[in-house]
Amino acid sequence: MRLGIFGGSFDPVHLAHLRLAECCCAQVELDEIWFVPTAHQPLKPEGPEASNVDRLAMLVLACADHPTFKVSRVELDRGGVSYSIDTLEAVRAEQATAELFFMMGADALADFPAWHRPADICRLATPLVVRRGETVEPSYEVLRGFVSTERLDQIHQQQVEMPPMPISSSQIRALIATDGDWQALLPSSVADYILEHRPYASKR
Repeated sequence: MRLGIFGGSFDPVHLAHLRLAECCCAQVELDEIWFVPTAHQPLKPEGPEASNVDRLAMLVLACADHPTFKVSRVELDRGGVSYSIDTLEAVRAEQATAELFFMMGADALADFPAWHRPADICRLATPLVVRRGETVEPSYEVLRGFVSTERLDQIHQQQVEMPPMPISSSQIRALIATDGDWQALLPSSVADYILEHRPYASKR
């Protein structure tokens, strides 16, 4: 099985997240994508605004109509700071024969050498870099110290292209807080959940 691992706060999950996953499935022929909501991202120590229960529920709703999309609790159940290498090791223990792809935006690639155990991330999974149409071409030289030249070329060739979708979770939270127009940026099931359960009400 070709398995993509898609980590993030998903606070909340939105249409650009789903489009990114769809592009990865189509262009790299992934069999499944696991959405992995983080407990606490190393680079975002303040943590997500919505609770773990709400973020997980919104992800389950967003993935319900996509048979290849699954939601994993591995980081929420582990708790603490969510390091990607710990997640990949847990997934490898569960899926011993799967070919793992670690999905990341092109903007995250530049910071990759500063991540926790980057060489081991590359050992366990193939970095799958997604470039949105409005962004510059990423530089893969940052990976040269962690993979062979041949593998570096393969990673570059597998770059996923995604159409421009200028949507962010922080933008949606700001629109919710100011009674802006945010519902069209989300799957309808997620928008309905937010209206009913008000996971961001305390931030208004």
